[in-house]
Amino acid sequence: MIPADLADRLCAVGGVVAVALGGSRARGEHRPDSDWDLGLYYRGELDVPGLRAVAASVADEEVELTPPGGWGPWVDGGGWLRVGGTAVDWIYRDLDRVHRIWADCRAGRYEVGVQAGHPLGFYSSAYAGEVALCRVLGDPTGELTALREETRAYPPALADALTAGGWEARFLVDGAAKAVAAGDGGYVAGCLFRAVGVLAQVLHARAGRWLVNEKGMIAAAGRLPGAPPDFARRAQGLLGAVGHTPDELAGTLAAARRLVADVLDRADLAALHECVPVDGMGRAGPGGIGWIS
Repeated sequence: MIPADLADRLCAVGGVVAVALGGSRARGEHRPDSDWDLGLYYRGELDVPGLRAVAASVADEEVELTPPGGWGPWVDGGGWLRVGGTAVDWIYRDLDRVHRIWADCRAGRYEVGVQAGHPLGFYSSAYAGEVALCRVLGDPTGELTALREETRAYPPALADALTAGGWEARFLVDGAAKAVAAGDGGYVAGCLFRAVGVLAQVLHARAGRWLVNEKGMIAAAGRLPGAPPDFARRAQGLLGAVGHTPDELAGTLAAARRLVADVLDRADLAALHECVPVDGMGRAGPGGIGWIS
C-alpha cells in the first residue's frame, strides 16, 4: 500500500518533477501480490540523499537507493522497498530523455539497448509507452500529465519502423538453421526467443499498442487484432520445447518459419490498407500492456 502523501513528498525532493504508478496496478490487471511500481521522473541533478530520507520514513527496513544510472543505461536506477510488507519499487526516469525518445518515436526512430533484466533488449520506445500507460500520482507542473495525453496517440511512423524491423525474425530463424546439424539447441533457443519477441513488437506496432517489456508479451500479442490464430500457443510451444536432436530442432524451425510467415505476411497486408489505429491504445479507450513490472 502506498502512503497517501508519498507522491507529494517525493515531488518535494530536489530534481523530482512527477511521480507515476506503472505496471499492472496502473492498468487494473494486478494480482493481490503484485508489486507497486513508482516511476520517479526527474530533471537535472537528483537529490538521492533526499529520496533516501523519504524512503527511510516509509520502508519496513533499511533500503539502498542507487544514483541515476545505477541500474544500467536504460532502467536507470531506483530502489526496492517494502512498505507494510508490500513490495514498492522506485524507478528513475530522466524526463528530458523521455521527451527526446518521444520525439524519436514520432519520427519513426527507435533503438534497442542492452540492459540487465531485459533478455529481448530494451526498446527505447518503451519510455513513451510507460508514460502513455501510467497513472499520474503527483505532477505539480502538469508536465507529465500533458505528455501522457500526447503519448496516448501511437505514432504511425513508429508503427512503420517496428513493422519494417520484422525482417529480423526471418533472419534469426534462417541463422538458427545453421546450428541444427550440430544439435545446438541453446543457440536455436536464443534465436527463437528473439524472433518471437520481434514478432510481438510487429503485432503491437500494427495494432497501435504500446509494448514496454517482455513480460506477458506473447499472451498480449496473441490477443491483438491481426494476430495469427493461436499465436500465443504456437509461440510458447516453440520456446517451451525447442528440442535436442537435429530432427527435433529442424521440426521446431519449420514451425517457427510458418509462424514468422503468418505474422509478417499479415503485417504486409495491413500496411497496404493503412490500418494503423489513430488511438494509442489500439482502440477508442485506454488499455495496453504494462509498464515496468
